[in-house]
Amino acid sequence: MEQAAKGNEQIDLAKSDSHSIGVPIEFVIIHRNLSKKGGSHRDHLERDSLLPVTVLYINSRGSKEEEKSQESDPSSGELHCWMECFRWQYLIIVAVMVVGKEVGGFPEEDLVARLPGQPKVGFAQYAGYVDIDVKTGRSLFYYFAEADGDADEKPLTLWLNGGPGCSSIGGGAFTELGPFFPRGDGRGLRINKKSWNKVSNLLFVESPAGVGWSYSNSTSDYNSGDESTGHYIPQLANVLLDYNHHSSGFMFKIKGIAVRSVAISRPIGNPLLKLDRDIPATYEYFWSHGMISDEIGLRIMSECDFEDYTFSGAHNMSKSCNEAIEEANTVVGDYINAYDVILDVCYPSIVEQELRLRKYVTKMSVGIDVCMSYERRFYFNLPEVQQALHANGTKLPYRWSMCSGVLNYSDADGDINILPLLARIVKNKIPIWVFSGDQDSVVPLLGSRTLVRELAHDLQFGVTVPYSVWFYKGQVGGWVTEYGKLLTFATVRGAAHMVPYAQPARALRLFTSFVHGHRLPNSTYPPID
Repeated sequence: MEQAAKGNEQIDLAKSDSHSIGVPIEFVIIHRNLSKKGGSHRDHLERDSLLPVTVLYINSRGSKEEEKSQESDPSSGELHCWMECFRWQYLIIVAVMVVGKEVGGFPEEDLVARLPGQPKVGFAQYAGYVDIDVKTGRSLFYYFAEADGDADEKPLTLWLNGGPGCSSIGGGAFTELGPFFPRGDGRGLRINKKSWNKVSNLLFVESPAGVGWSYSNSTSDYNSGDESTGHYIPQLANVLLDYNHHSSGFMFKIKGIAVRSVAISRPIGNPLLKLDRDIPATYEYFWSHGMISDEIGLRIMSECDFEDYTFSGAHNMSKSCNEAIEEANTVVGDYINAYDVILDVCYPSIVEQELRLRKYVTKMSVGIDVCMSYERRFYFNLPEVQQALHANGTKLPYRWSMCSGVLNYSDADGDINILPLLARIVKNKIPIWVFSGDQDSVVPLLGSRTLVRELAHDLQFGVTVPYSVWFYKGQVGGWVTEYGKLLTFATVRGAAHMVPYAQPARALRLFTSFVHGHRLPNSTYPPID
């Protein structure tokens, strides 16, 4: 029986109901995946992912690569062992129950009156800590943004960034889908007109301890085996299914799962699902988009054997293969943002100097502020911002950063094939959406699309929506296909790894359809809202 403490209060999940804890029991799970880049592909992949309560979303994937530039068989039946391995995911659910969706579910002292430099808004915000383990002094930091209008009638979305070790506050909340973005001078905020709090209450949790302002007094809590966001969401959904299976009282009603950038599902957005397909897809993307030469591309395709590829194990790669991969990563990494290949880059030395001089550092590329990550880091390290958010009361011995430098991660989880977990979820009649931005070279749609089709084949699902365009305001929003009325794969045109950041309007359209249980519009006529 799981318990969580908040002050002197405890919640007993087995005896609670949705009214007493102020949280809807229906869940939709969303996830986003990131990978990191470097010399080897293991270094080249970055991490970030999202999960969906009436909608639960968790986005788990922040950018380790970005932070480095800024600063110096689970379905096998071995239930007890597997649940212990991913025990932190239980703690997240406990945190959700304690935090709650309704205003009455939040401690009054966690109310955020107003953030420094914040425009006036009509919705409430809460932020603070949830004590997960009082004995070890483990506490997770959360930020909650109420839905902008009719909050009591709208679902709750839980977003977690993965990485692993990357902040959902810095990523999802203040860079992608939350109500505010950092201002160009790093000392204030501006409104995100396409925030997902238009259709849902939003909850962001920095997890595990050691990420962002979340902390533990036990060093053992800084060792984790969790890998990427494409894994967090399906694993969490399966933990909920296991809990329901063994519970005679309180149960979770999971309404859907969304994953981005899959290595697997979501809306799972651009998730990391299966390495032996996702890894070669990156280099196929490089070559097909003219980012590497024919010579390098052909060497990788002919010399590299990605069968049974793992992050941690020895790779049966030839010297020629390794040299070609290193050359490809160097050529691409030196000149572009691999997470969004059409955006310009932001130069840190210039930006950081301008921020100190109180200048606006915003650099626009295709309508996007490519320097937002630097503005964000500057803002969150202002003492007045931390005070307003009730953050860092223990005075952590390090500055806030997007991705943690204190966590020690094992690669084992990243090697897991997530497809069996997704199959189990679908067999429980829970819809899964997987979505990918088509400008992401880190976890390209090539691998995700292939894996979704493979999953549909394994489930013996027929095509219920043929692969075709979907529209937003009379223009192509992307492409979509559906299998067995339960499994959807969608692309977002012009979007990259962080879909809401690169294409906010199309991302909101996709999210709205998912939340309402509607298919994406396939007419050139804009839907009547």
